[in-house]
This record gives sequence, structure tokens and C-alpha cells, in this order.
Amino acid sequence: MLDKVWDDHVVRSAPGEPDLLYVDMHLIHEVTSPQAFESLTLSGRRVRRPDLSMATVDHGIPTVGRELGITDPLSKRQIEALEQNCEEHGITLFGVDDLRQGIVHIIGPEQGLTQPGMFIVCGDSHTSTHGAFGALAIGIGTSEVEHVLATQTLPRAKPGSLAVTVDGDLPLGVTAKDVILGIIREIGVNGGHETVIEYRGSTITGLSMAGRMTVCNMSTEAGAVAGMIAPDDTTFAYLEGRPYVPTGALWEEMVAYWETTPSDADAVFDREVVIDTAGLEPFVSWGVNPAQVVEVTGRVPSPDSFDDPLERDSARRALEYMDLEPGTAMTDIGIDRVFFGSCTNARIEDLRAGAEVIQGRTVHPDVGAMVVPGSGLVKLQAEEEGLDRIYKEAGFEWRDAGCSMCLAMNDDILSPGERCASTSNRNYEGRQGRGGRTHLMSPQMAVAAAIAGHLVDVRAWQ
Repeated sequence: MLDKVWDDHVVRSAPGEPDLLYVDMHLIHEVTSPQAFESLTLSGRRVRRPDLSMATVDHGIPTVGRELGITDPLSKRQIEALEQNCEEHGITLFGVDDLRQGIVHIIGPEQGLTQPGMFIVCGDSHTSTHGAFGALAIGIGTSEVEHVLATQTLPRAKPGSLAVTVDGDLPLGVTAKDVILGIIREIGVNGGHETVIEYRGSTITGLSMAGRMTVCNMSTEAGAVAGMIAPDDTTFAYLEGRPYVPTGALWEEMVAYWETTPSDADAVFDREVVIDTAGLEPFVSWGVNPAQVVEVTGRVPSPDSFDDPLERDSARRALEYMDLEPGTAMTDIGIDRVFFGSCTNARIEDLRAGAEVIQGRTVHPDVGAMVVPGSGLVKLQAEEEGLDRIYKEAGFEWRDAGCSMCLAMNDDILSPGERCASTSNRNYEGRQGRGGRTHLMSPQMAVAAAIAGHLVDVRAWQ
């Protein structure tokens, strides 16, 4: 699949040089674009294909009190710059007051901008999310953002290929988030280095598009350039009728093309890994990278249990930062905050799954919990289904769409020493606030933790 999509987009290839690839869709947000647009202006260039770019505000936008204006000065400047640049260059922007505004990796699929066989780029590391549709989607830096704006192309050396096959029915309580955490635990944070991971097998094909996006989203946490899942009937059913998806005869033509993009039966990969779902349980991170996870029924590991000296040292430093003692049962770890959101787990399916756990329960009095829908449309749909009432009556804060506490911008931030159960994708030191301690988990697990006041095995509730 990587070869097929790559070859379809090469516009120039020369020995000893990276290939030059044509970009089908360039997704833009306010944080990584200002310098790119400024450099474009200083060089006297225009955006080559504004119709193949789409912008939204997500990283710095407030998720509460938005009607009062943006008070954070940096976020305000970034958003105003994006508004000005999009107006000047004729780029469609889902702005502050647009119902379609949301996290860039949620609005792309939601609008049908993300389609199989595409080459998609965005100045954000979690662009791999869009690979769930059989697109090749990679995160790029600010200088590359400028290059795409100016030329609609990107020079890239072709990465290697890694097949990760997951077979079997998901056990009780195990979600797509647990699948990808289990994969990263198996292959490590560098296991996908310089490769595109193709996720295969009955477990993957059995996932909804929301689940597939969760898996591909965290490909970058395994060091991968991108993640991809072959498009199938589930993909086509999700896309049909969305605003930017073709209709009529062109739809039939596109589906016929999309059906040719999956890997051939005899395709050879540079490396293959097989995961058995029988070994998967609800996972929770204990350390400061997404490979440092353990089953919720497990215990905080001892650094001495790691054979590799680098892993041993990493575990020692992680436990010091997380203020955890080896041997502590994961379910004995109390929490202060819960963040339910991010481009990993803030779609309508995630919100429904979390609401099912509540069942009349309320958030623990010592816990502050927030729900941040992935887009304005997700928020609206959740409210039409009554999910907002379920969360608010249980004691959760119901926020507006944005990246929020995933990366600690504006006031959505952990205080030093606070411990958070999070549905996001990264648990690096300081990721959710300087000195904050993050435990990654599924939406169901995070909601259960909010109610219990500590990490719990949600299977006992199900």
C-alpha cells in the first residue's frame, strides 16, 4: 500500500536525492503556520493551490469562556495571524465561531477531506491519524509547511515498511486505545523508526473508523513516519455523503480506485510483527513515554526488571518524575484530574463509550474532570444525543472543542505534582503542564477513574 500511494505521487525522482511528492491535501492550524506564511510573504510567493489547503484553529483556542474572547496573548496572535493569512491567500478556515472548528485531525475525516490513496501533510506530529483511511499522512515542520504552501509538493526520502498484524476478537474491556498501547509496548518508542506501519489482521478490520483513527494516531509514538490501514467497506460507508467527498459517477469512480490501493496478497515488508489479542488487556501508562505501560491489573515495575541498561535508567528516571514506588498496584494510584479529549479519543464514539460507564455515578469529590469534544460538530451531536447532560450531571466539565490539556495550552493545564488520567497520546514530562503526571488510558478507563478517584479496572464495572 505504501508503494502504491507513494508511486502515485512522485513528480520527480533522481538518484541520490529524495523524491518530490505531490500533496493532495494540506491541513493547517495556527501554531506551525505563522512563520511559514511570513516567509512566503517575504519571498514574494503566493500559495500555489489554496483549494488543496484547509485550516482550523485548535491548539491555542480556549475551551471555556470563548465568548469572552481569547485572553492568552500568544494564542490570540497566532489565531489572528491564521485568520489574516487565510483571507489573504483564499484558504478556507474553520475559525473561532465556525461550528465546524475542531482538532485538525478530527475535522479532516469528519468533513471528508481525508480520503484513501491521498498524500496528506500537516504541521503536526499526529497527522498519522489520517492513515486510518488508507492515506499516506505525515507530520511536517514549519519550513516544510512553507514549501508545500509555495509548491504543493514535498521532498521526502521513501521510508521503510513495517507490517503489524493483530488477529482475534477484542477481549472484554479492551479498546482500540489498548490495542495501540499494547503494540507500542511490544515494539517500543523507536520500533517504527523510519518506517510506515501498516496495521493488518482481523482485529484491525473489525474496528470502526474511530478505532482505526485512534490506532493510526499513535503511530508516531512508536517512532513511525506514518501509519496506514487498508480502505474497505467500513471506510467507504464512513466517507459516503460527507461534504468534501465526491458524489454520483465520480463517487463510483473513486471507490473503484480506492479498492486498488490495499497491499497485494504477496506484498513483502521490511519487517513484520504479530500481536495476539489474547495478550491484550486494558492498559495504563506508569512512566513518561507511551511504551511504559502495564495492564491495569498489574503493578508499577521495578527498574531492575529491565535487562537493557538504557531502559533500566529510563524507568528509574520515570518513576522519580511520576513519584511512584515499584510494586505499587496500578489500581492503588489516586488521581487529581481527568482529561477526556485530544485527537486520539474525542470523537462521538468515544463520548458515547465514556457515557455508558457513568450509569448514574458521579465524579469523585477530589477529582476535577473535563470532557473536550474533538470538534464543534461532535459537540453538537453529543448534545443532541443528551451525552452532555450525562457528563454534566455526573460532575464533568463540558467544554468547547480544541486540543486543550493534551498539550497544556491556555488555562487547560496541570499544576506541578497533579496526577491526571488522560485519553490523550503523550505522557512526556511536562506534556500536560510543568511537573504534571500523566497516565494514558482509554475513554472508558478515564471516566471510571474520575468516578473512583483512582485507577480502576473498568471490566469489573462492565
